[in-house]
Order: sequence, then C-alpha cells, then structure tokens
Amino acid sequence: MARTLSLETLQNGVRMGNRRLLAKAISLVESTRSEDIRQAQLLIESVLPQTGRAFRLGITGVPGAGKSTFIEALGLYLCSLGLKVAVLAIDPSSERTGGAILGDKTRMLLLAREENAFIRPSASGGTLGGTARKTRETMLLCEAAGYDVVIVETVGVGQSETAVARLTDFFLAIMLTNAGDELQGIKRGIMEMCDAIVVNKADIHREQSLLTQRRLQAGLHLLTPKYPAWEAPVVLASATENQGISDVWAICEQFRQTCADDIARLRTEQAGYWMRDALTALLHQQFFEHPAIAHHYEDYEEKARAGIASPTALALHLVQMFRGEHHSSKDIS
Repeated sequence: MARTLSLETLQNGVRMGNRRLLAKAISLVESTRSEDIRQAQLLIESVLPQTGRAFRLGITGVPGAGKSTFIEALGLYLCSLGLKVAVLAIDPSSERTGGAILGDKTRMLLLAREENAFIRPSASGGTLGGTARKTRETMLLCEAAGYDVVIVETVGVGQSETAVARLTDFFLAIMLTNAGDELQGIKRGIMEMCDAIVVNKADIHREQSLLTQRRLQAGLHLLTPKYPAWEAPVVLASATENQGISDVWAICEQFRQTCADDIARLRTEQAGYWMRDALTALLHQQFFEHPAIAHHYEDYEEKARAGIASPTALALHLVQMFRGEHHSSKDIS
C-alpha cells in the first residue's frame, strides 16, 4: 500500500518521474482513509510548484466512436514527438460495474508499453464529483512527474462531460458518421462545450463522413463561440489507419497558442470550482459523521417518509442540530 512508503519517498519519486512511485502516490490520493487523505494533501501541496505546465486534453465521444483506439493512436504519435503522455479515465458508472474503466488499459496495449506513456483509470469516489476530484489530483501528480500532455477520457456520455470540461484546457468530441437522430440531443450538449470535433472512422464511408463534417460545422456556426478568437473545427480521422491524428494535434497546438490567455483564465475558474466542490464534499462528510446527526438521521428520514413533517423542515432542524442549536428530535412531532 502507498501508506507504507514515506511521504518524502513519494515526493521524490513523483518529481523524478518514477512510474511505480507515481502509481503509489495516486493510490494514496484515491484512498478514503482519514490519515491517507491528510498525507495525500501534503503530497499534492509539496509538488504543486511542479504542476501547471502540461496541456490538459479532455476527450469524449458517443458509444462506438472509437475513443480508446483514437487516444492510443494520438498517444503513440505524441510519444513519437518525444512528449510524455498520461491517460486518465473518468467513469461515473465504475461504482456499479466494478470494472468498466479497467478495459481502457487492455485496449491500449501498444501505448501501455511505451516508456513515455502512463495509463490510469480513475477511482470512483461514489459520486461523479468525487471521481473527478480524484482525477484532478491524479492529473496534478502526473504533471509534477513531468508528463507534457494529460489526456482525460470520459467513459460513456452524460454528466461526465461537464466534469471533464472542468478539468481540462481543450475539450475534444469524437463523433461517428451518421450516428443517428437519437444522438442529436447528446451531440448538441457536447458541441456547446467542445473546442474541436473529430469524425472518426472516416475511411469506412468517405462521402458520408464529409457530409457529417459539413453538417456538424454548420451546427457549430449556430452556437456562440466559447472564445472570441477560436472557432471549433471539425476534422476527419481514422485512428485504425492512423489518418488525421497529426492534424488533431496541430489543432491543439494552434489553440494553445491562440487562446493562451483564455486557458489561463479558465484554469483559475476551474481551481475555484474544485475548491467549492471539495468544501461541499468535506461539509457533507463532517455532517453525516457528526454524532447527533448519526444518531437521529434515520428517525428523521422515517418522519419524512411518513409525512409527519416536511422534508425541508426536517432538514433545517438537522442543520440546527449540527450547529449545536438543537440536540434532540423531541420537538418534531
């Protein structure tokens, strides 16, 4: 376990880019033990000066779009350029499936063998916010370990897109040719957040891919741009044929240069969001660990279910109890 190693050993290991010790440090961050949480925050604080220099790339896509294949192809290309690449997967369903995110590493066998690549599935924190919070701290450790590009992948489509957009500098959506009308709502939600779109598997139906590209580009024109100086492009690619991969990275590089000020502002906003998110999580934990709350909560929930009092009134009374203003439930009849 990570906690058997000293904090100094983990700090030095992360700074030296030791992948084994980086993995141990991430395990410490993912731990829910109170002592490990304290040690993890000391570790994060100690390496914070070495963070912030990596390019943070978020990637999402509809089911079957070939995200893992695309990420592997992109990762291999970046490694060929001499860059160090970390791939992190964030999966809000991992608490239920117990293994959905673990498949990514087995599907990226070539990238996993690269000396300059590091692949890590995100641990579930019980909620999407908890998962993303752990992913953000893992990202900081990877940056401190010298990784030049950190790719954060969503698994599935849903709330995870919002979480990943709050973690990264550049948000990339991978689409399929003629995916179907049932995905249009999902596409629009993604399109409003994305900085570029890739139509993958374009080698299979070239003409249909070109039509999809034109339609998506027309749809983007109807949306208000995220940044004044950037219009999200739509590019064709085929990860299996290694086509369009260099074009995607060229777009990322162009964005990084064109929108440097926007990225800096975005990161400050993200830091504020994650501080508020962490505060919410800590207050939630402390609330339910409070002796009076632990003693009375089930009774209050039964009263809510039975309609004895309104849920809001019961919740307010529990908050007063937490603050020491009330110590029993006798006055809730």
